[in-house]
Amino acid sequence: MLPSYYTVKGYGEHEIEIQKSRFIAYIERAETEVEAQEFIQKIKKQHWNATHNCSAYMIGENDHIQKANDDGEPSGTAGVPILEVLKKKHLKDTVVVITRYFGGTKLGAGGLIRAYGKATSEGLAATGIVERKLMRVMHTTVNYTWLGKIENELRSSVYQLKEIHYLDKVEIETYVEEAQTEAFKEWMIEMTSGQSEIRTGEVVYMENEITM
Repeated sequence: MLPSYYTVKGYGEHEIEIQKSRFIAYIERAETEVEAQEFIQKIKKQHWNATHNCSAYMIGENDHIQKANDDGEPSGTAGVPILEVLKKKHLKDTVVVITRYFGGTKLGAGGLIRAYGKATSEGLAATGIVERKLMRVMHTTVNYTWLGKIENELRSSVYQLKEIHYLDKVEIETYVEEAQTEAFKEWMIEMTSGQSEIRTGEVVYMENEITM
């Protein structure tokens, strides 16, 4: 598992118009090639009457699956420009389909490359990009009297609150970097005067939206 990587927030779509042609970007996270292909086919079915449904995807920890499809546009003017944007933004597990409805004006090879690149970039910006960072989940159980103080301290700390479970006692889940787990335990024990039970949980990815 990678310590951290960038991918899209989830499903998104965004439309632009260039020389009367409509370019609609459809974006989704896909962790397997099957998921990517299913998404492409879904958009193609939805826009069966479009002039083109061009696509690209990049999947895997080492980007070992990379595919681009021009879907009838001149070779190298659609799928590759879409893929190049994914590469430049270092996005993993991402599939993009750009649906084009021809508006009557030919754009030429250079114009098409710019148009598909722009549609992809704007579509990604509209969808949102996240950094997924590998973190340890720490479980802290305390009496409810400590909840307010712990919440306040967490929000101004280097740690990030994941979730709160309201049971007989309150259980607070916190994202902590692996190297900081012992420091977190000491910090929490001191804050609660030793009146907290701390359990080390699983390693999961924490997502934070970023701008790039």
